[in-house]
Amino acid sequence: MAASIPRAEPPVEDVHADSRSVSDESDSSNEEGWEDVEADDETQPVVDLFSAEVFPDVRSLLKQCKEKHQFDLLKIQKDLDLDFLDTIKLVNYVRSEVKAGNLTPDVSSKSKFEDDLYLKPVLEDDALLYSLDDIAEQEGEETAPGTDAERRVQELQEDLERLQTQFSEYRLAVQKSMEDQLNKEDESLGASAPAGKASGSKAQEVDEDYFASYAYNGIHESMLKDAIRTDAYRDFVYENKHLFKDKVVLDVGCGTGILSMFCAKAGAKKVISVDNSNIIDRAKEIVFENEFGDVITLVRGKIEEVTLPVDKVDIIISEWMGYALLFECMFDSVIYARDRYLAPGGLMVPSHATLRIAPYADPDFMASHISFWENVYGFKMTSMLLKIYDEALVRSIPSSTIAADSSIFLPLPLHSITVDELSFLKEFQVTLNQDIDALDGWAIWFDIFFMPSKDSPIPENAVPSDMQKKGFVAFTTGPDGTETHWQQTIALIDHGKQKAQPLKKGEVISGKIGYQKRDQEGSRGLNIDIKWQGQNTKGDQKWSLQ
Repeated sequence: MAASIPRAEPPVEDVHADSRSVSDESDSSNEEGWEDVEADDETQPVVDLFSAEVFPDVRSLLKQCKEKHQFDLLKIQKDLDLDFLDTIKLVNYVRSEVKAGNLTPDVSSKSKFEDDLYLKPVLEDDALLYSLDDIAEQEGEETAPGTDAERRVQELQEDLERLQTQFSEYRLAVQKSMEDQLNKEDESLGASAPAGKASGSKAQEVDEDYFASYAYNGIHESMLKDAIRTDAYRDFVYENKHLFKDKVVLDVGCGTGILSMFCAKAGAKKVISVDNSNIIDRAKEIVFENEFGDVITLVRGKIEEVTLPVDKVDIIISEWMGYALLFECMFDSVIYARDRYLAPGGLMVPSHATLRIAPYADPDFMASHISFWENVYGFKMTSMLLKIYDEALVRSIPSSTIAADSSIFLPLPLHSITVDELSFLKEFQVTLNQDIDALDGWAIWFDIFFMPSKDSPIPENAVPSDMQKKGFVAFTTGPDGTETHWQQTIALIDHGKQKAQPLKKGEVISGKIGYQKRDQEGSRGLNIDIKWQGQNTKGDQKWSLQ
């Protein structure tokens, strides 16, 4: 049950961050230093509208689109009389259509992309969106020789001010769209504390914020639409109805109650569903609406604090997994429930998990997200890289960026693992299966397995696809599988501290990876520490998920 941390919706936030950066600089700027601006440096990598190809500047991209795809952005902008926001929508509309497999999107009318949903960027950190102000100038003439330098400086200053204004409009439009959506979703949720309620400890505040995040429709919609996740639970329950028939089931962190209803439909005698979020009010209505009120009992509160109507249960089912598996610390509560309520011989669903690590190499990503800040419209913005290597990223990466077979560094048998074992330092070893220009980071993901009994083992190096062929339910969150809402966790290497070196196929890299809960009071965050050593690479770095 992955939490909604800030990076979970990066596209809008990244664009906002860029616009704030430009605006803040402008507020305190004057004309001093403008003579140092060089128009020739105002280029930045731009991703093609119809492929993953990266161009050095907008001019090159527009030429490619026009010649190869018969898509003339300048002409469309002129013919349809598009303003700045209209052009934003056009770009995102085309990218969304191409992403869906349509390489000839219909742009015959502005009505095709007038929906405000196209204000949200499809491509994270889309440099084309930053460059829209320059598009109209692509057909203009070069600055004539002998042009007055002061006039050129004034033109540049006016261009920057216009860009600031347009991005401010874009930011406000996106913010309004998001706020309207949240207001519609949560008018009936009493997420705020009652008036007059005294604030508790920091730990209590963190817990309250955590559970409040699960009161919103959006996070549950994301999880329910994750077919890999939801289908796995459904398939295991429905394919093993004999395990659930007449049994007492505990659903820890029930959310909307979907897992509870799977169990009830499979024949469970009683299902006790526990959640400490306001979403449980919706779950009660859902259970009643689906006529499971005589089977499912919903309990509001933390599993460590509530009193259940039974002493023991036969099965515990829970979707507790967070980013990098253990972010959120929800598994601690599941272990508590297991030790307190699961009857001897009872079943944990799922039953096993494994954590994997692999070397990550993606020069295109590093160029567009790291080197990008070296030159933004001719300005250095390297201060935007502050702490960029301190926090682990959550994103979906192509399998081509994984430079070796992954290594399991922690198996988790859910029937026996303890809370103490969730803070650890484990060894790993990988062998590169390709030449790479540099080791850019480490990718972390997890696999989940559903075995039919407490005593059913999984192979030492179990692979979900292999287990599925044997008739077992399992899934991966790795880059080789269908994308899930957990994506992968990426720990970028700071090449300012760990010098980048080309590495050859066959090189062996050994290391240790550690997980440690963040030490702030009540924090549900996670610290990750990786130390590695190879023939041509060596490093020791820490990252956080928070």
